[in-house]
Amino acid sequence: MNLKKIGILLTLSGLFLTACTNDYDISTPLGAYDNGVLILNQGNFGGGNSSISFWSNDFSSFEFNAFSSVNPSVTLGDTAQDLGFYGDKAYVVVNLSNTIQVVNRYTLEHLTTISNGLSNPRYIAFANGNAYVTNWGDASNAEDDYVAVINLTSNSVTSSIPVAEGPERILEHYDKLYIAHIGGYGFGNSISVIEANNNTVSSIVVGDVPNSMALVNNDLYVLCGGKPSWAEPETSGSLVKINISTNTVTSTIPYLLRDHPSNLIFHNNKFYYTVDSNVFSKTIEANTIPSTPIFSTTQQGVYGVYSFAIANNKIYVGDAADYNSNGKVYIYSLTGTLENQEKVGVIPGGFYFN
Repeated sequence: MNLKKIGILLTLSGLFLTACTNDYDISTPLGAYDNGVLILNQGNFGGGNSSISFWSNDFSSFEFNAFSSVNPSVTLGDTAQDLGFYGDKAYVVVNLSNTIQVVNRYTLEHLTTISNGLSNPRYIAFANGNAYVTNWGDASNAEDDYVAVINLTSNSVTSSIPVAEGPERILEHYDKLYIAHIGGYGFGNSISVIEANNNTVSSIVVGDVPNSMALVNNDLYVLCGGKPSWAEPETSGSLVKINISTNTVTSTIPYLLRDHPSNLIFHNNKFYYTVDSNVFSKTIEANTIPSTPIFSTTQQGVYGVYSFAIANNKIYVGDAADYNSNGKVYIYSLTGTLENQEKVGVIPGGFYFN
């Protein structure tokens, strides 16, 4: 929701002038999908049934397949992986289709498709007037992973930056890009740092399988899931703290061996994350991992949180169910009270607040 502040000058007399400013909010909708959350549904891998659902912030309005409603003759693509906002546009990264669909973020009207220079694209961020998209390339080749640099004026890939295997989530901060190397089909253990001004790359070793990141002041916190039980050997997860001025690890907090955390979010001076079906929180000052979750999602039949977000003091949980049929989204209070739920498309993979 975009708010405009309007100051009103009241003239009380010709000889005695008193100016008073009365601030109030005016809601100016920019389109049908302003003031709500876009839910990106990945769809079945190979099924070509990716979709976007919309839910208003007050939960009074819901649309199951908003993108198709606006663009009945356009297919979003196969396996929508991520969505990023830049200005009045939304860029939808579609993994198996090797495309980025560009739409108006407030109306969802389709504008153009970027289809060259992408190979197994994953996540997107913006810096220095460009988009940066992580690409796995051929997943069986550990040497061909890269970050595509996209000119947002021409909507074309202008260069590619080679990086380590399995670049996944990407985060921008003051024209620096931080990339978590989950490892593709293997198991990564590093963060790449790209200087957007010259596209140089440096690397920081963290724990096994870094899956999510949060920036807090001058520190980057990286949640590492650890290697799963079938990896031989299984390794524990960890929360790694990096000083971004020096690009050095300053602390590491381990998890129990069979705990594999994911979905790190920083909100109101607390970290929130998930382990399987459980939602945990930890204060930024605590140097140990809590043993008791805030709540579990198993009462809703969620046996593994697939997507996770926090906005307006609400926790959003995406349930992929059987990964084949339509999923569900559940809304909880910060203390775990279920407040709302809705059926969405297949595999709800992310929440994007508009």
